[in-house]
Amino acid sequence: MSNKIQWEFPQALEDEAIYILRETAAQFERPAILFSGGKDSITIVRLAQKAFYPGKCPFPLLHIDTGHNFPETIQFRDWLVASLGLELVVRNVQDSINQGKVQEETGKYASRNALQTVTLLDAIEEMKYDACIGGARRDEEKARAKERIFSVRDEFGQWNAKMQRPELFDMLNGKINIGENVRVFPISNWTELDVWNYIRREKLEIPSIYFSHERDIIERDGMYWPASPFLNTTDEEVPFRQKVRFRTVGDMTCTAAVISEADKLEDIISEILEAKISERGARIDDKRSEAAMEKRKQAGYF
Repeated sequence: MSNKIQWEFPQALEDEAIYILRETAAQFERPAILFSGGKDSITIVRLAQKAFYPGKCPFPLLHIDTGHNFPETIQFRDWLVASLGLELVVRNVQDSINQGKVQEETGKYASRNALQTVTLLDAIEEMKYDACIGGARRDEEKARAKERIFSVRDEFGQWNAKMQRPELFDMLNGKINIGENVRVFPISNWTELDVWNYIRREKLEIPSIYFSHERDIIERDGMYWPASPFLNTTDEEVPFRQKVRFRTVGDMTCTAAVISEADKLEDIISEILEAKISERGARIDDKRSEAAMEKRKQAGYF
């Protein structure tokens, strides 16, 4: 593969994603974009802008806020919504905890990541969303590779890999029964490199944590975790200052950093080309078991 090809974005991927978004708007009554403030959901917003230009993006953004997010991500979310005039719906995991619907985890690896599912399903029921557009990609994790582009969830919000519909010749079937909903994945066929090359081509703004910066971290299990009041640390886990960046955006309790000097898009892309671990290799929530992601999906996760 030549260096030129590695730095090019395949236009067919954008065309496919725009087609999927237009089909979503046509086939569903109340679609929403699941927005985390990460690079993939930012990419979805740009694609929706282009799909419906010169009109506005017709989808509200739904953010399930765990309360343990990176502050930089929340600041970026609010800036993006204000600058583009988008509708933002926020539902909080803390409310689900207060209502006794979920229980806060304890212990060294405690995280609210899995608790999002209940809050999400409640939000879908409350807002009557029949389709939720997400930025998941098949190259991220083996459970996500099983997803269809229109991925049906049953009346309980659960996903069953064996009950998904064939999608032949790009024909997307959005017909669902009462109570069911669909997760839509417009960039399912993209890779991490495709996303970064698209961000570069489109000159998209992204949260600062994707770029190399100095912050306090701890070392745990051979990985580097952001020091935060949400992380349950031991006496041996003493914070120290280091230049790092993040390849993926999740909670501060489950997203590890990589030591990096990459403070420009070109440097990030070069770093990805040489990376020895996958993008989600720095997510502790995916390492709880071999089937961690699939089990969360079966329960109704993004």
